[in-house]
Amino acid sequence: MVELDDVTFRREGKEILHGVSFAVHAGEHWALLGPNGAGKSTVLGFCGAVTHPTSGTVDVLGARLGRVELQALRRTIGHVNPRHPLRSRLTVREVVLTGLTGSIESPPRWRPRPADLAAADALIDTLGLAGKTDEKWPTLSQGERGRVLIARALVCDPRLLLLDEPSTGLDVAAREQLLETIDLLDTTHPDLASILVTHHLEELPASTTHALLIDDGRVVASGAAELVVTTENVSAAFHHPINVRRDDGRWSARAGRFAAARVRVLGGG
Repeated sequence: MVELDDVTFRREGKEILHGVSFAVHAGEHWALLGPNGAGKSTVLGFCGAVTHPTSGTVDVLGARLGRVELQALRRTIGHVNPRHPLRSRLTVREVVLTGLTGSIESPPRWRPRPADLAAADALIDTLGLAGKTDEKWPTLSQGERGRVLIARALVCDPRLLLLDEPSTGLDVAAREQLLETIDLLDTTHPDLASILVTHHLEELPASTTHALLIDDGRVVASGAAELVVTTENVSAAFHHPINVRRDDGRWSARAGRFAAARVRVLGGG
């Protein structure tokens, strides 16, 4: 689905990524983790066929960047961005249907086919939004918007789903509902590959199978999630002692004992 091989990227003379390599296969659900400024958004830009590497190769859905028409490739990729810039009062159904046109607003002369409407309504129901089909975008909660955006990304039947910090702005209940929705995709879309970007381990769905942990544009660890998302690797990437635990398929992170000792020395408790 996605393969980066020894990818570097420079912006304004500064090297942002340094020899990044990893591969995502059908049915795998990857977490892209690292501190702020680690290069996560840049890597996701390659996966979404938005950014070209300075050196190395990027293959997305069997097409090599630099040798393919990007607009056509992007239409086969579902992208969930919680900062979706919609300003008008589209209904839930209308927002979902914009996933077919690749637009923010409904194109003025475009009309969905009956099959398009059926597919949109089926996704709305599957993702727990039954009864909200005709509600307007501005009236939705952040959690409801997140699920609408997932439906929008899936309506074009993509092979690859990118989720860019999908829990941004959500309270705890809304976050858990959204993660349950993402976990549901493992059953409803078993061949779908996904990449989720976050820097909070608590925001990883239980369905996460693999992880890429980066820091300062370099790979700290990559592979099966249980081998990558560990106390040692996370502490190294975030330059701070972090205790990592996994219970019932979900991860949590707390300051490690050295951090706690430092707090006591400084009089913090």
